[in-house]
Order: sequence, then structure tokens, then C-alpha cells
Amino acid sequence: MAKPKHILVIRLSAMGDVAMTIPVLRVLAQTYPELKITVLSRPFFKAFFEGISNLDFLEADVHGKHKRFGLITLAKEAKELGIDAVADLHNVIRSKVIAKYLKLKGLKTATIDKGRAEKKGLTSSTGKKISQLKTTHQRYADVFEMLGFPIDLEKHIAPPKKKLSPKLNGLLGIEPKKLIGIALFAAYKSKMYPLSLMAEVIRELDETEKYRIFLFGGGKKEIEQLKKLENPFANVTSVAGKLTFEEELTLISNLDLMVSMDSANGHLAAMYGVPVVTLWGVTHPYAGFVPFNQPESNQLLADREKYPLIPTSVYGNKFPSGYDEAMKTIAPETVVSKIKEILK
Repeated sequence: MAKPKHILVIRLSAMGDVAMTIPVLRVLAQTYPELKITVLSRPFFKAFFEGISNLDFLEADVHGKHKRFGLITLAKEAKELGIDAVADLHNVIRSKVIAKYLKLKGLKTATIDKGRAEKKGLTSSTGKKISQLKTTHQRYADVFEMLGFPIDLEKHIAPPKKKLSPKLNGLLGIEPKKLIGIALFAAYKSKMYPLSLMAEVIRELDETEKYRIFLFGGGKKEIEQLKKLENPFANVTSVAGKLTFEEELTLISNLDLMVSMDSANGHLAAMYGVPVVTLWGVTHPYAGFVPFNQPESNQLLADREKYPLIPTSVYGNKFPSGYDEAMKTIAPETVVSKIKEILK
């Protein structure tokens, strides 16, 4: 079979997982400039893929016209674009339906191995020694190697910072301070650093007068919480509910550092080459979801001696009683020290 010239890349959700494709696709495009890439994903994520050469975007309306049998319509739309191979980076029912249809039409397909068995072993370790599993980024890269396009993720070149609008320049202020983003929220409480402890982190950083701190979040409840958190501090601004998604991405690309939970914002920052400090609760970096190109020293972990069942799950949705308190074992002083170390 001839080497593919136009690959359909499928990754429909979630935000963090889609963001993790970006560095991989950059390296793919840089390594094989003659290769055409079409990404199939949800419209909301289109902005992620700006600036990657030879890449087009195909919108998937999976809750509307592409629901159920509409997936076949979507597969036909992709085929009409001239694709000759499929990289399924999702491996769920929707992506399987699309890939299976296109395979039956004679296209070469490759699907991600999510390593479910290894991850199950990791979350069943019950206090035993654990080891690093293959990263999600490498699992994505493996799919392209199956299609005949091996890539070296160490050759990734981060994009330039996005141009700031007058509105965003106004948020940054005129004083030359280091810019820190803090994303406090996650899908599950077990992955969230307590707001009271994060307030201590922010207080110590604010008092130095060296940093401008931006708080990220979304949803009515989060916006209210962040508003209360920012109020006492001169150098802290909550951008929740104040910026468009594209404006948030521009601001993130201009940060000097992002502090995040095991959640999407860390991956958004990492795809722009921004250093990320990740705080881990009942999940663990060894499962393979560390933001791209971030060192082990930037991963701040809950005390596994006190909470030996960590990691209790891959996504943080399962944990024994009391384990939602695990992140309290990460001292605010530890977080502040790591931030200052990186930004010194």
C-alpha cells in the first residue's frame, strides 16, 4: 500500500485530550511538510490548531447533524476531502464508527492503544511501588508511526506567543512583572487544591510585588468564587467570564508560568511552551497525563504514604472516603517555592 498523503486525525473530546494532540501534530507537520492533515473535532477546539502548517479542520457536530447515523455522513464528508488514511486518537464508539466505515472503503487506519490494562494495574497498586507508563503524547505519536510516519517529540518547536490585543495589554498593566496563571478547578473535587490553601499561595506571591496573577475558571459558581478570591489582592485578576476563549488562549500563550490541577488548563499552557506546575490529588503523573514537555520536578504530589491507594483512578472520579482531602498534604510553601524557583 502506498504511503498516505492525507491523514484524517480524529479526536473529538475532552478539552485536555484534544490540547495534548497539538504538540504531536506540530512535530508531525514539521517532520513531514508534504503531508496533508485534516483534524476532525468539535468546533469549539478549532482555535487550538491555528498555525500548524498543512492542517485543515473538519467540524464534528456530534450532538446535532452528525449524531448516530450522522457519523456516516461525517465519514463521507471526510472522504470527499481526499483523505487516504485515518489516525483514530480517541478510540471510542463514535471514532470507531467513522474509522470502520473508511476502512471498509479501502483506507488505511490506525487506532490509539490507551493502555487500559496498564492503567488498571497502576490504579490497583494499593501502596506498592509504581512506575511511569507511556505518555499520552507518545501514544498519539505511535498511531502516526503505524501509518508510516514516525516522529521524535523531542524535536518539538514551540510557537511564538500570540499577539496581545489592547484589551489584554490593559489587563497586563505597564509594570514589568512576571505573569502567572492559576487554574484552580478540575472535574472532580479529588483533583482540586483547597481554595483556602490556594489563597495562602496567592497571598505570598502578591506580597512580593513581582508577579501579575490571573485566575482562570468558568461557570457561574466558579466566577463568583474567583471574584471573592481576587478581591483582597492588588496584583490578582480573575479573567473568568471576562474573555472569549480565543482571548484566554492568547493570554495563556503569554504567561511566564501556569499553575494547574490535573486538568485542561495545564495542557493549554504546555501546548504554547509555557512552564506548568501541576498539583496532583488522587490521580498521578505516572498514568501519562503530564502536560507536554514538563519535568518531573514540576509535578507536586499528594503524600502517598498518608494516602497509599493513590492513584485511585486515572481521571479522579473514583476514590475511597477521605481521599478527597489528599491535596491538603501539599503545603502552600511548597507551591510558592516551586513557582519562585522556576521564575527566578
